[in-house]
Amino acid sequence: MTWTPQPRSESGGISFIRAGTGSRLYLIHGVGLRAEAWMAQVNELSATQDCRAFDLPGHGASHALQHPATLAQYTDRITAAIDAPGVVAGHSMGAMIALDLAARHPHLVMGVAALNAIYCRGPEAAEAVRGRAADLSATERADPEATLTRWFADQDTAERRACGEWLTEVATDHYRTAYEVFAAENGPADADLARLPCPALFMTGGDEPNSTPEMSEAMARIAPYGRAVIVQGAAHMMPMTHAESVNAELAALIREASR
Repeated sequence: MTWTPQPRSESGGISFIRAGTGSRLYLIHGVGLRAEAWMAQVNELSATQDCRAFDLPGHGASHALQHPATLAQYTDRITAAIDAPGVVAGHSMGAMIALDLAARHPHLVMGVAALNAIYCRGPEAAEAVRGRAADLSATERADPEATLTRWFADQDTAERRACGEWLTEVATDHYRTAYEVFAAENGPADADLARLPCPALFMTGGDEPNSTPEMSEAMARIAPYGRAVIVQGAAHMMPMTHAESVNAELAALIREASR
């Protein structure tokens, strides 16, 4: 599919792509991307859902947060744009926000999906991500190739090219603000996972080196209604590269949440 810019709505400084009717499905992308990263999900699932794919603060057309920011501030800004309960799905940093939202605002979350989510990084991984955050400048744009190589290896695909454009378009200071939050966080607290009152999907790629299968499986064991799904052959940009598998699991989560 193509990943072209889409029309947007806006609420409380948060812009979003909206399509379909039915129960709500809220979609939250990761650092450096934009709502179009969810178009493979919006195009299919809007047949039965009111899909709303948000731009993170400082991304796409959403208003930015001041630097430095916290995960709670990102969550609060997204929460303000949610006007009815629904299923909330997040990818990468979006998964952090989705799980934080489910823990702090359970009345708004009928089900939660954490895709390519981190949990209890090991010392080496934690040092690496903190080092990347420390190297970011508020004024000098980082070369996106290192990020794209982590996500796609040496593959030249439409998905890689789209992500390259989005990483280049986001303002450097807004990217830094979000990435510093992503680097400082270490995933949901066990107590928050244990209190999740709704169905919870933890899904990642079998080839994901950072948001590993072991992380998703560990979180699923703690959440009372959690389950883990590992997509073999997928890596970090699984919602784009393995949309069929992601869509099937989100549809199953929606059915579970509506019972």
